[in-house]
Amino acid sequence: MAVELILLENVDSLGNIGEKVRVADGYARNFLLPRNLASPVTKEALDRIEARKRQLQKEYENQLAAARDLAKKIGSMSVTIPMEANEQDKLYGSVGPQRIADALAQEGVEIKRDCVILEEPIHELGIYSVDIKLRPEVETKLKVWVFKA
Repeated sequence: MAVELILLENVDSLGNIGEKVRVADGYARNFLLPRNLASPVTKEALDRIEARKRQLQKEYENQLAAARDLAKKIGSMSVTIPMEANEQDKLYGSVGPQRIADALAQEGVEIKRDCVILEEPIHELGIYSVDIKLRPEVETKLKVWVFKA
């Protein structure tokens, strides 16, 4: 026998918050309801879902604004990375995302290394424009100076 519930949280392979779903009675009774992942469809549950959606939207907008501010700051910066190199300006080693994130941290900007988008590590001295992706919709470029130490 199936019951109709409204999801209070995102549930993998079932649905997202606020969706009405039909599930087996045992699945609802033994998994969804005890974990507060779903609720019977009532006016109170619908009101609670709408309040939660508004809260999530507000949090999303705040995070997006913070990411845009950080992207603007990073876009106006440049970092320098000293590296050992040979006479042909080839590096002993390479500059990867972690080293760029560390250089930004020294300038007072903390980002995860996953935000630094490099097709391949930098192997030569020079000036590079590196993509920084803070969120799926927020990207910027960072100027990276790799010079001989």
